[in-house]
Amino acid sequence: MYAQSAEMEPRTDWSLDEVAALYEMPFNDLLYQAQRIHRQYFDPNAVQVSTLLSIKTGACPEDCAYCPQSIRYHTGVPTEDLMSVEEVTRAAARARAAGATRFCLGAAYRGPKDAQVEQISAMIRAVGDMGMETCATLGLLTEPQAQALADAGLDYYNHNLDTSEAFYGNIITTRTFADRLRTLEHVRTAGMRVCCGGILGMGEAREDRIALLHSLATLDPQPESVPINQLVRVQGTPLADADDLDGLEFVRTVAAARILMPRAHVRLSAGRTGFSDELQALCFAAGANSIFYGDTLLTTENPEEAADRALFRKLGLKPEQPTPPN
Repeated sequence: MYAQSAEMEPRTDWSLDEVAALYEMPFNDLLYQAQRIHRQYFDPNAVQVSTLLSIKTGACPEDCAYCPQSIRYHTGVPTEDLMSVEEVTRAAARARAAGATRFCLGAAYRGPKDAQVEQISAMIRAVGDMGMETCATLGLLTEPQAQALADAGLDYYNHNLDTSEAFYGNIITTRTFADRLRTLEHVRTAGMRVCCGGILGMGEAREDRIALLHSLATLDPQPESVPINQLVRVQGTPLADADDLDGLEFVRTVAAARILMPRAHVRLSAGRTGFSDELQALCFAAGANSIFYGDTLLTTENPEEAADRALFRKLGLKPEQPTPPN
């Protein structure tokens, strides 16, 4: 039922019932299916390594309940203007020296102004000239802005769906689920690859995690990169006291994502500081093959590079080398 050949195009016609049946398989069967499919499409011991830099921090007008950068919440996050090209280039050089092959630029905007897109385009060109893949997450984009970023050489644009469409209004009211889909359409029209995933542990039900995966897997084409985030609870945000998500439920989501989107890099993103080595090992066994490297993700903590290198050694993992775009 769930087998896909590496020669076939991934399915984008999954029904919600099919995704639910997959997600709720016995745990060992689910991991077996995920590992088998992962080996058809990827080196099972290679992990793509990215670094994420906040190039403009704080003062975001949105009300995302998880975000410490929202101007609506008092979280102690400082407001910082857009970085210079020189600052970004130095940070990218440090990331490359530490083993990162993709450099991601994050800015706390509802959506950037055209002048800001022009500035960020210069950063993209500079990082691309260093031989690194580039990614950006800047909020909502117009079609001309997406084209400008593509013209600058941007490889990936990140714009997460965050959660299910039904639960979405409990987390964000200042932009709609449809707004997010529209930005993804602009990114595709411009010819860029899509990085799109979600956040777990925000109070959603299992049905919402299933619906999120269904929304991602039925995008046509599917995202090339799927970040799976664990909520990082920040004092001052509405989700500061959210309940913990069971670790095996997180692994189950990773495994289902791998089966549904076999060609995507499934990335362990925010929240890894709360994961044991054993839980991360289970995630890699379930088909995760990408991480963010470095001690900070935008404004939240991330495992130190030394800890990740030690984990890689224990598990026999190695950094994946980038593949040129088609």
